[in-house]
Amino acid sequence: MRKVQYYLCLGALAAAAIPAGAQSLVMSLPRQSQRATVSQRVALTDLTITYHRPLAGGRKIWGAPNIAPYGQVWRAGANENTTFEVSDSVTIEGQRLERGIYGLHMIPNADSFTVIFSKNSTSWGSFTYDQKEDALRVTVKPQTTDLREELTYEVGSVKPDSAVVTLRWEKIAVPFTVKTDMEATVANIRNQMRNSAQYIWAGPDDAATWCVDNKVNLEEALAWANRSIQMEERFENLSTKARILEALNRTTEATAVRAKSMEVATVTQLYFYGRQLQTQKKKDEAIAIYRMVAKRFPNHWLGHLAQARSLVADGNFEGAIKEVRASQADAPAPQKPNLDTLVKRLESKEDINS
Repeated sequence: MRKVQYYLCLGALAAAAIPAGAQSLVMSLPRQSQRATVSQRVALTDLTITYHRPLAGGRKIWGAPNIAPYGQVWRAGANENTTFEVSDSVTIEGQRLERGIYGLHMIPNADSFTVIFSKNSTSWGSFTYDQKEDALRVTVKPQTTDLREELTYEVGSVKPDSAVVTLRWEKIAVPFTVKTDMEATVANIRNQMRNSAQYIWAGPDDAATWCVDNKVNLEEALAWANRSIQMEERFENLSTKARILEALNRTTEATAVRAKSMEVATVTQLYFYGRQLQTQKKKDEAIAIYRMVAKRFPNHWLGHLAQARSLVADGNFEGAIKEVRASQADAPAPQKPNLDTLVKRLESKEDINS
């Protein structure tokens, strides 16, 4: 009898020690608030939110004493800590957060939410939350939204260097902006340049291209471009180097390197470089490239097409139509319908270079 009472007492103590709805001590069982994960890569930084999803179930959520009370730390989910992980340092609402895994908590209020990133990410809910363990706190404005039955984290408004994380539950959305650290991205690229990417021309050229596209780390980018050229001199890496030199205001050097890139370019590279200039609204520069293509590759289908664009610039639409029809003879089959359309535009005396 005493033994039975002992086990009953032990079971009661164990039950009291586990919050309601918690998982069994000995079994893995379905939970009312099920586990979910949302991940997003922004630049080269991975962010991951792991949480459990309680259901609204017709209850009052915001300000309710036992769910999400106003003015008190709330677990921002259910069961174990909601966690927020970033693979590199980021800024949250403009404030720096180092790489790592954090317990995510919130303090709801009617007109503002405090979002808390705690260095402790392994607790059960917010019951043992300690403000001394805060890595970061930010304050954001909640928004009214459509009903969301199950608590949900979403990552949206994704841009090359930022995204917006939003908690949605019931009729409230709580967004906060995560922005990647440019230096962390450069460090990631630099580290990649220590692996096999460094041994083929495309690796350092890609690294250099990203830097000049984003106007960062230009001196090192120039070194990467030079390394690529040393391995294999090509139109692509010479063009990259010219762009970097232009960004560094080394105009004379850039002009010389750009001219060299034109010398080694294939007809396809040269023609589509002209098209790129055209889309950038650099019409005069594009026409100069088309004239170069027509002169160097007069019998190639792209040479005829380049000559057609040159003639249009001179106002000679009849001559341009003849060149496009000459281009059609040798053009790849998928291009022929596009050339038919081009002829119709020229017959209407439309400026195909605009």
